[in-house]
Amino acid sequence: MTTTLKAILFLALGYIVTGCSSSTLPTAKLHQSNTVDVDSYKYLIGAGDVVNIFVWRNPEVSGTFVVRPDGMITTSLVEDIPVSGKTPTELARSIEVILATYLRDPVVTVTVNNFVGPFSEQIRIIGEAAQPQSVNYIQHMTLLDVMIRVGGLTEFANGNGALLVRIENGLQKQYNIFIEDLIKNGEILANVDVLPGDIIVIPETWF
Repeated sequence: MTTTLKAILFLALGYIVTGCSSSTLPTAKLHQSNTVDVDSYKYLIGAGDVVNIFVWRNPEVSGTFVVRPDGMITTSLVEDIPVSGKTPTELARSIEVILATYLRDPVVTVTVNNFVGPFSEQIRIIGEAAQPQSVNYIQHMTLLDVMIRVGGLTEFANGNGALLVRIENGLQKQYNIFIEDLIKNGEILANVDVLPGDIIVIPETWF
């Protein structure tokens, strides 16, 4: 590459960099789960779930459908049915209303396979967990259950400096959790209930 060509490329790159305006992206919005306590949990359908729709006496419109990334399914009669964020019972009632345009008094039953659910219903564990990941919530799940699923802490984790982030009444709240006391020292009083949508942040120790 000649010196002249290098100079032209350098100037062009400088123009691209300086010509682009720099701004801050808006903060991601965390969506609050419908579950506000351990006794109010109901499974919500999400993208990636497999829903089985049975329409009584109408096998031709029954079937198994994968929920698309946009939270909808396509059936033989209706192309776009929104399903994400609904319970199986709520979805069954919604489909009955839609099918009433084509069928007389449809009776619908919905069951779910695969169980992915919306992001707002998953528990996310980040930082110094052995296997950071999103975990599907199971009724009455606790911090201990979550830590078993992610394989515990790394050797560099500050487990007692961990935080649990939860959306309550539209506001983001943080709670101190003591994972090291729980899983290394066996202090069962450090075990707490977790809820759908919780985020667990495990920092690295400073020493």
